[in-house]
Amino acid sequence: MEKMNHAFEKVKMLVGMEPDEEEATASADSSSSFMDDLNRDCTLSTKQRLYGFAICLSAGITCTLLSMLVFFNPIKFGITFTLGNLLSLGSTGFLIGPKRQVTMMLDPVRIYATAIYLASIIIALFCALYVRNKLLTLLAIILEFGALIWYSLSYIPFARSMVSKIMVACFDTDF
Repeated sequence: MEKMNHAFEKVKMLVGMEPDEEEATASADSSSSFMDDLNRDCTLSTKQRLYGFAICLSAGITCTLLSMLVFFNPIKFGITFTLGNLLSLGSTGFLIGPKRQVTMMLDPVRIYATAIYLASIIIALFCALYVRNKLLTLLAIILEFGALIWYSLSYIPFARSMVSKIMVACFDTDF
């Protein structure tokens, strides 16, 4: 049991939680913002956080993979692909908490990537549910996938600049 507790402490440190963050969060004072209230009300144990993360991520990956079955129907594909992305994105909220998730998403380094990603999700859902145009939905899904990659790269140090340099080198027409 002691080894398991030690492993949980290591996992807490890996995901950026303080080892005793749960107790500190529970004893926070009542004068705080909405996100602080949400974090305080959503206190989960480390085990519950890991289960929530695993379930939400596996559901997101499942939805994304199942969307490939309806690839030739862009409307159904757009809905299931977007739902899978949202579940996968929400899964990290279990690990680091909703306040830190939003703070990291709105960090100046990735604010534009977040805005483009969230806008592409809205556009894809709008094209799939309201417009019901297969070509527009497919284009919106391509935009969403590209925005997801760019957003994900924002969490890896120097990844976006490296990808940008590689793309410029590959598509540079000057000899």
